[in-house]
Amino acid sequence: MLYKNIVPGIFLSRPNRFIAHILIDGKETLCHVKNTGRCKELLTPGAAVWCEKSDNPARKTQFDLIAVQKGHQLINMDSQAPNKAAMQWLAAGGLGEIQNLRPETTYGASRFDFSFQKDGKMCFLEVKGVTLEHSGICAFPDAPTQRGAKHLKELTALIKEGFGAYVLFVIQMSDVSYLHPNDATDPAFGKALREAAAAGVQILAYDCAVTPDSMALQNPVEIKL
Repeated sequence: MLYKNIVPGIFLSRPNRFIAHILIDGKETLCHVKNTGRCKELLTPGAAVWCEKSDNPARKTQFDLIAVQKGHQLINMDSQAPNKAAMQWLAAGGLGEIQNLRPETTYGASRFDFSFQKDGKMCFLEVKGVTLEHSGICAFPDAPTQRGAKHLKELTALIKEGFGAYVLFVIQMSDVSYLHPNDATDPAFGKALREAAAAGVQILAYDCAVTPDSMALQNPVEIKL
């Protein structure tokens, strides 16, 4: 996936989940943060960031925060990017041959990021974007998520109904060692993930090739449950 009109900046502060103060071209600028997670380990004063300038003059904020430099890592922190990159990856054969790929599919009372047919079976897939990393080790989630555990339980139920089910962790950076559930932050999610894997839900993780104006799934990453 590609962005346009990317400009560099320096992170100053984040008064709430939705906005940040960024220094762009020597001027303090209000910027929309496209990630409502905590991201405290990423958004530190003085960090180099990249923002996308909007071409909509009616917007209150003319910039969206897209990526941040953390040490040697360039990390995409746009929470909409994982689904877009996953769509391209799936369409390009990331899971092999599939048919009838559809985003945002409702089944029963549940809504899933993607559905498709593979090997004659209806399948559902949920995407989880990962930005939390320390010394090459990634963890999910970075904050408690009841919604995340709910998705896993729904996928587990689909396996029992005879469907295929997948969880795809999109790690929004490259060169990482492995991914594990963040039990210290959300033990319920970790428990649900292990139960889903035991039931037959396929758990996948991929890192991404990230530039200031692009992100694409790249290499499989080991998952340690």
